[in-house]
Amino acid sequence: MSDAPALDTTAVSRLCDDPVMLDDWYPVARSREIVAGTITPATLLGRDLIVWRDAAGAVHVWDDLCIHRGARLSKGWIKDDTVVCPYHGWRFDGQARCVHIPVAPDQPIPPKARAFPVRAQEQDGLVWATLGKPAHPIPAFPARDLPGFRIFHAGPYVYRANGFRAVENFVDATHFPFVHSGLNGVPDAPDIIPDYDVTRSADGLVSSEISVFQPVGDFRKIPVQAGYTYYCLRPLVAAFSKRVRIVDPAQAHLGSPDDRFVTMFTVQPVDEVTSVARVVFAINFAPDLTEADMLPRQDIVYNQDRDIVETQRPERIPVDLRAEMHHRSDRMGVAYRRWLRDLGITYGVIA
Repeated sequence: MSDAPALDTTAVSRLCDDPVMLDDWYPVARSREIVAGTITPATLLGRDLIVWRDAAGAVHVWDDLCIHRGARLSKGWIKDDTVVCPYHGWRFDGQARCVHIPVAPDQPIPPKARAFPVRAQEQDGLVWATLGKPAHPIPAFPARDLPGFRIFHAGPYVYRANGFRAVENFVDATHFPFVHSGLNGVPDAPDIIPDYDVTRSADGLVSSEISVFQPVGDFRKIPVQAGYTYYCLRPLVAAFSKRVRIVDPAQAHLGSPDDRFVTMFTVQPVDEVTSVARVVFAINFAPDLTEADMLPRQDIVYNQDRDIVETQRPERIPVDLRAEMHHRSDRMGVAYRRWLRDLGITYGVIA
């Protein structure tokens, strides 16, 4: 895709000007939600966008703005594989070119009459977009190529909260007994978290395994001993690989020592204090379970996460470690904040 024409956004103060954030990829929709003939609005880093799919199946992400008089294209419609502006009926094709001006159908159309596209790509069932020039590839779902895994999706979950706060919560195992009481932990008998390691590399962060008891540890609704290995793949993309061991010998026949539950947690930063989380997950056990069987538990867990993250203050995450108190059990969160600081991120953080 060629570079989009320059768009004057100086009057919109909430737009992101952080180059690290602008040059990264973020999901803005689930692929199956974007069907030909429809226009879906989205907001990314304070910038209003539209997402649409042409008749050939290609996905497009543009600014939600008509160059003519600034109307929202999201209020328009699709006609003959073009986006129609709702104000004066100007039509834009998949190359973002204006191809029809109703009041002057026989006159040449100025070359400047274009929509404003941004780079977009589909991967792992999500539509990803970047507002800059991506410095990294889109993170791959860790279980994508693993044999025996079935892949599913959950969400979207709208957080009226900072995206970095949401990711830090995702890679934190010590909140389980309290936020997910009765599912992922027991508040009267919280797990004692031993020291664990966090390693940083060019690919992000990875923890050593953290073992916790979970009374309803997965979609089979049985007690398990779960071993979590956490990953931060990008500032707003994290994952875990969860090793699942059934603790009741009478139910051991329901699983095997190789049972795994892999999850990738992605965040669309709407702005500094609003986020949309989308989840890609996979299991290699319980082949009879469907996505519909698993979504109720996913919805409970992520809505509980959202409810607690929305209470956190300050809303933007502090990357100065002196701003909040930390415990040795917060090692992954501390490493995450240091990583954000060292990346030079300024949007959505308090330095």
